[in-house]
Amino acid sequence: MKKLLIALMLAGTFGLTYAQSDYYNDYRRSIADINWQTVAADLLLSATQTNQLNALNNRYRDYDSWNRVYVSNPDRWREDRYYEIERILGREKYTKFKSKYYKGQNPVAVYNRNKNNYKKYNSKQYKEYRKEYKKEYKDHKKKHH
Repeated sequence: MKKLLIALMLAGTFGLTYAQSDYYNDYRRSIADINWQTVAADLLLSATQTNQLNALNNRYRDYDSWNRVYVSNPDRWREDRYYEIERILGREKYTKFKSKYYKGQNPVAVYNRNKNNYKKYNSKQYKEYRKEYKKEYKDHKKKHH
């Protein structure tokens, strides 16, 4: 019985976490979901700005290179990435970028919301585990008492 309880607690605990690879997938989506050539053309970016954006988008080509930087704080990629984009574009063009591609919202908030939506989904799973555990516990008590 104790093993079952421990297993359920661990499953609930780990089920509620946002896996490191999910952060990386959000990072990759932040690059892949936008046509950066269109961004450069729409915002009339200079060749230097376009090259800097391309370099930023190519900074972490795989999970391992990304993870070496963000292993201890995977949430930080959002602030780092969008701070760099704002630095490259300048405030005015960055505001236009946010307006067109993030409906005027802060991109960091958009990805934080994605993370929180994922947690809500998993908390339903945790509630199901708890419900199942209570049922098994009642059945166990009936059998042994």
